[in-house]
Amino acid sequence: MSDNNIERHECVIIGSGPAGYTAAIYASRADLKPVMYTGMEPGGQLTTTTEVENFPGYPEGIDGPAMMEDLKKQAERFGTDVRFGLVTEAKFSDTPGDYHTLVVDQTKTIQARTVIISTGASAKYLGLESEQRLQGHGVSGCAVCDGFFYKGQEVVIVGGGDTAAEEATYLANLCPKVTMLVRRDELRASKAMQHRVMNNKKIEVLWNTETVEVLGDKTVEGVRVKNNKTGEEKDIPATGFFVAIGHKPNTDIFKGQLDMDSVGYLLTKADSTKTNKPGVFASGDAQDKIFRQAVTAAGTGCMAALEAERYLGEHEMETTEVEAEAAN
Repeated sequence: MSDNNIERHECVIIGSGPAGYTAAIYASRADLKPVMYTGMEPGGQLTTTTEVENFPGYPEGIDGPAMMEDLKKQAERFGTDVRFGLVTEAKFSDTPGDYHTLVVDQTKTIQARTVIISTGASAKYLGLESEQRLQGHGVSGCAVCDGFFYKGQEVVIVGGGDTAAEEATYLANLCPKVTMLVRRDELRASKAMQHRVMNNKKIEVLWNTETVEVLGDKTVEGVRVKNNKTGEEKDIPATGFFVAIGHKPNTDIFKGQLDMDSVGYLLTKADSTKTNKPGVFASGDAQDKIFRQAVTAAGTGCMAALEAERYLGEHEMETTEVEAEAAN
């Protein structure tokens, strides 16, 4: 505690997905005594995934929420203080070694010498009731994560950009038919990706087409679509419905302080998780717009914790040297 009763910590981790928990495990083992604020969705995006089969160490696969609970227990085993709460404000110092100030749930103020941001990104969805109800039961925001479960089945994908084109091509390697719904009369994807989609016989593109409803009671059974030029509606049989209209990084509270791209992904220094503020590190989907996988998020969480440990070590030495000089 500081003199004014504001909690002070060596390391605070914001977010509780694979990046955050991995950072917590490494920071705890380095005796940084990290405090983690989970955010409003403890466990992150993986808690909406029914089964994870591509994370190393789970040969039979594992339920997404169960995997996140395993990571939480591992972090707590080494001493991480996991707290349910949302960081609603941040004020980062420009002075190396100084404390950064965070506000939790708009009321509680704490300070930290290092901050690891693992707030993730949220997949954008269409906003349909049926889509929300069937999320994790045939509706997915990540074809690379969940496409394997639909091998040999017919699926639908929504979107017209590079991500949609790339994921449609990926699904076509697994599925006999991929129906791609595009709102306009052209793709926004790069020319190379457009050629890849148009030359794939397994992909059928429906132009000027929007989703009316995802069909099915407990699992996806089809998709009702409408041509936005003619108004004609029809049902497409499918067992999987993939939404690829983009992701939004959860970084709004850092705007104006941390460097980010036009979408909001945090920018870090090359081969590093360092941001433009000393002692502030970014990991996981908050700074990764390319891979967006649990295993890559975990890797950057590890990097962030190691860099936080080194940062604290360097500035502790500097503080000791200054105090020694003052004593002399």
